[in-house]
Amino acid sequence: MAAEPIPNADIEALSYEDAREQLVGVVSKLEAGGASLEESLALWERGEALAKRCEQWLEGARKRLAAAREHAAEES
Repeated sequence: MAAEPIPNADIEALSYEDAREQLVGVVSKLEAGGASLEESLALWERGEALAKRCEQWLEGARKRLAAAREHAAEES
């Protein structure tokens, strides 16, 4: 029996910009309506995963900025 692929596994490889762009697309599809319940749930889950990925990128950026500020303060 073949292992099932992990849903949304591709998200971990996305850049911030790509994840945000896909998230905007997911939100647009959900807002437009017309999808079945199953499709809507899958879109919602993907949107949650994309939002989490964006948060990971932003948290990494915050940490890098804090480290750069700390380094600059130490050099002053």
